[in-house]
Order: sequence, then structure tokens, then C-alpha cells
Amino acid sequence: MYQIDLAGKLALVLGVANKRSIAWAIAQLLAQAGAELVLTYQNERVRPYVEELAAALEGSHRPRLLLPCDVTEEDQIEGLFDRIEGELGRLDLLVHSIAYAPAGELEGEFLTTSREGFLTTLEVSAYSLIPLARRAASLMERQGEGAILALTFQAAERVFPGYNVMGTAKAALEQIIRQLAYELGPKGIRINGLSPGPLRTLAARGIPGFTTMLKLHEERAPLKRNVTHEEVAKAALFLLSDLASGITGEVLHVDAGYHIMGV
Repeated sequence: MYQIDLAGKLALVLGVANKRSIAWAIAQLLAQAGAELVLTYQNERVRPYVEELAAALEGSHRPRLLLPCDVTEEDQIEGLFDRIEGELGRLDLLVHSIAYAPAGELEGEFLTTSREGFLTTLEVSAYSLIPLARRAASLMERQGEGAILALTFQAAERVFPGYNVMGTAKAALEQIIRQLAYELGPKGIRINGLSPGPLRTLAARGIPGFTTMLKLHEERAPLKRNVTHEEVAKAALFLLSDLASGITGEVLHVDAGYHIMGV
């Protein structure tokens, strides 16, 4: 019987903001599987919430480091990895659970998307994976292997009214995953995407019609329900573990089967 054992692995998780964050659900399961954690926070406003969550992890599960990282600031990305390299000397796993669009870009028609909003959304939600993966790979290849996971959404493939430019960003993110899988594969580094169904998170509050989206998923998904944070985290745990050692460049849907439906 196979069990997931991440003892001796160091995981960097970006995107924890509060207890409803998908990143937080993933971080908890990684810790329970034995991985050591490095968590980040976007800014000083978010820091106390992340510190509180980190303190709730018991004993050896508590993060080795808790560091700032605003992915729009190159020096913060560099500083993050410099600290990891200098103090811990390695990295095995990376979770990219970061997305942002200015609120105004999630209202009205996609035709009204502003240049500034488009560029901001693409930078944070998609481009950021590239510099993070680049620095992570420089540490992972020392061990001859590593695994990276990015959170996406089905709006990369289909239209979700109101999701607007964020759908564009998710489409770009999925292409980045495939391209990086090709380039990082020879180094023994895998990278995959995880596409959950709608979950109640802080970010979801900004999506117009989110409550309707939840209802429609529940009605139309083959399993006739929505998924949970834990189910998404378990899928993440699988993709980051050796059980998925032959999988890279994939996007795994965890949405109770909703994505297979035509109507």
C-alpha cells in the first residue's frame, strides 16, 4: 500500500492569506505528510493573519521561515530565495496559489478591460510563475528533482461571465505550465496545474455571480455537489508527491466532474 511521505522535503507555499485560502489547505496537508514549510505573505496588512495560521501548526509542522513576497517586486522574489538558499540550502516543492485582478476588471464587459488592469492581472496571476520557477529550479536541480504546482481554473478553457481578464490570465498560466514542463523536465523537475471547482475564498468574493456559479456547479456536476478545500489539497498532495513521478505538464480538474459536461 502506497502512502504519501514527504519527510525530508522542503515546500515553499505562496498565496496563504487566511484560513479559507486554498494555499492554506494545501500547506496543512503538506505539513501533515511530513514536509517542512516556508510560507509567504504579500504585505504587512496580510502578515498578522498568516502569522496566526502558522502559529496554529504544532511542533515540527510550524514553518521554518515566514517571509514577505509581493510577486510584482523583483527584489522581494530574489530576497525570498536568497533567504531560503542561505538558511535552508535547498527546496523540493513549490506551490503557486496567487491570482489578482483589479476589482473593476471583474465588472461589466470584457471589452472594457483596461490596459493597466490587463497587465497587472497577467503579471500577478501568470507571469509570476516564471521567475518563481526559475529561482526554485536553481535549488531543486541540486537534488536532481523537484515538483511545482500552480492553481488555475476552468475559465482558462471556457467562458465564465464576469471572470473576464482573469480567464485570460489562467489560460496564459496553463501555457506557462506546459512550456516550463518541457524546459524543466531534463532537470528532473515536474510542474503541473490544479483546476478546482469554485470554492468559498476571499478572492471568490470579488467574482460577480459567484453564488450562482456554486449553485450551477452543484446542479450540473456528475457528483451533484461542489468540492471541498480538503479535496483540492489532497489532489495537490498527490501531484507534489512521488506517486505522481511520471506526471508533468498536466492540468488536473478537481471539480466533481463539472468540466466534462456539455450542458
